[in-house]
Amino acid sequence: MKTNANSVKIGNVIEYQNQLWKVSKRDHVKPGKGGAYIQVEMKNIKTGNKTNTRFSSSEDVEVAYVEQKNFQFQYFDQDDLVAMDMESFETINIAKNLIGDALPFLEDGMNIRVEYCNDEPVGAALPEQVIAKIDQADAVVKGQTATSSYKPAILENGVRIMVPQFIESGEEIIVKTDDFSYVSRSKSS
Repeated sequence: MKTNANSVKIGNVIEYQNQLWKVSKRDHVKPGKGGAYIQVEMKNIKTGNKTNTRFSSSEDVEVAYVEQKNFQFQYFDQDDLVAMDMESFETINIAKNLIGDALPFLEDGMNIRVEYCNDEPVGAALPEQVIAKIDQADAVVKGQTATSSYKPAILENGVRIMVPQFIESGEEIIVKTDDFSYVSRSKSS
């Protein structure tokens, strides 16, 4: 589907130079001289290579149709993960790299969303927020509990994050999977 370059958004899959690319950054630039353009950073879905490309504001870009399906993660199989389609109950193998940096948060039985383009998986996403347990956190320094300062902590899955001063080792917290930021304490703890 052709669309104006101004309409391209982060996360779109576009066809460029006969290959599929996923948009990771997008900036609208209006220089002092000349026409405005869209600066796009995108990643090749097959090779993983990144490129920066400029599109004129009046240029049309081919945006690929992306279908989303819900799956349930079952187990790891070498460089793939095996997931079950929640509608047909069939299992498929998905490359681990489609999950990206959020891979350590993946747990057995977790629901994931897989994006398809031309019947091929092009992306996978975990839920926006997950519950994680703090493995190590520095002790609270007296007098700092009222401030909004953060301290480093290590989760049970090995991921380092920044948490408020009042969080202690052993607590369960809610973490955003896109940027690994602290959201709140878990209600179950």
